[in-house]
Amino acid sequence: MKFLILGSNSFSGSHFVKELLCKDHKVIGISRSKKPRDVFLPYKWAKEKLADKKADDITFFQLDLNKDVAKIIEIINDMKPEYIINFAAQGMVAESWLNPSHWYKTNLLSQVSLHDEIRKCKFIKKYVHISTPEIYGNTEEWIKENNNFKPTTPYSVSRAACEMHLMSFYKAYNFPVVFTRAANVYGPGQQLFRIIPRTILSCKTGEKLKLHGGGYSKRAFIHIQDVVKATYKITIDANPGSTWHISTNKAFRIREIVNLICEITNTSFTSIVQEDNERLGKDKNYLLNSSKLIENFDWNPEIELNDGIKETINWVNNNFSELSKLPWVYQHKI
Repeated sequence: MKFLILGSNSFSGSHFVKELLCKDHKVIGISRSKKPRDVFLPYKWAKEKLADKKADDITFFQLDLNKDVAKIIEIINDMKPEYIINFAAQGMVAESWLNPSHWYKTNLLSQVSLHDEIRKCKFIKKYVHISTPEIYGNTEEWIKENNNFKPTTPYSVSRAACEMHLMSFYKAYNFPVVFTRAANVYGPGQQLFRIIPRTILSCKTGEKLKLHGGGYSKRAFIHIQDVVKATYKITIDANPGSTWHISTNKAFRIREIVNLICEITNTSFTSIVQEDNERLGKDKNYLLNSSKLIENFDWNPEIELNDGIKETINWVNNNFSELSKLPWVYQHKI
């Protein structure tokens, strides 16, 4: 089968590419940046699983959703993928307050332009839109997929609006969209500014780690490989118009995750942590109930948090000479 991955250079997108190549599918990748270093591309590490296939057996195009919708549509019409999975989005909740128009342009306006052309491509079997729990705002209990949207930041509002737009296309045009919303994803190859790799680097170097609000907000953390397996099942088997949560059933305060990494690496928590003010509009909890996914697709998360963090620590350790030279903070791109 032929898949087109929007945001193929992203953390989740690149892991999904690896999964597809290991299953011997044809993959077309599109991202606005050129391919990153191999250390951030899991499919470059998977040669032993790819047998005779090359680890870079992906047709890649460097195109920007905000500028190149016409070219993207031309590629889609020319290569006729059966499935499109869209990981492309402007992330980072706190930073979205600084340039909100950038987030609305990337996460909503450009997406609308793209979808209005894709809906005309009758060869597409499924369009999977990778969304986010931030659209719910703060959740005090484990919520299901039909919970009301209550976004609280430019980032989350832009993502919620895009979902609502896509549902209107599903109802009006039978556009074969499916939605996924995953908990906090982590694993080897993740961007260094994310909390788990950043904490690991702080433990190795002694550089201070800012914990906004003291790190008391609560999140469920799920290994990227568990998310990839769920996303593949959903892509192939889920009905258009459906929404799926991908999460564990355990949640931890951010400071608990940091402390766990400190314990594993034999680092003093107080020696690296610097408590800071809470970020504007930050939600206290995101708690997703994944019972629908478990019951319908016989899926369960398999990688325990301790094991997944140890694997991520090994990735940092094995590539530290390279990673230590790279920025550890978010670099905004227009």
